[in-house]
Amino acid sequence: MAQLLVRDVPRDVVEALKRRASAHGRSAEAEHRLILEAALKAGRAAFRERAASLREQTQGRIVGESADLIRLDRDTR
Repeated sequence: MAQLLVRDVPRDVVEALKRRASAHGRSAEAEHRLILEAALKAGRAAFRERAASLREQTQGRIVGESADLIRLDRDTR
């Protein structure tokens, strides 16, 4: 498995992470992994929601190659 090194983390953040890990009965490394996984899952979920919203908003609009649309616009001038 790969390793991740994060430099220059403020001391108060490190201490907060250690306290959080201890409160959850996990090692600091296990807690860090869970935090990263949760953040990535939340980001993916937010992206999917936004993509679905955009698909809904643009449903029924003209779909085609942009070059074709530009050419058509130029030809109508």
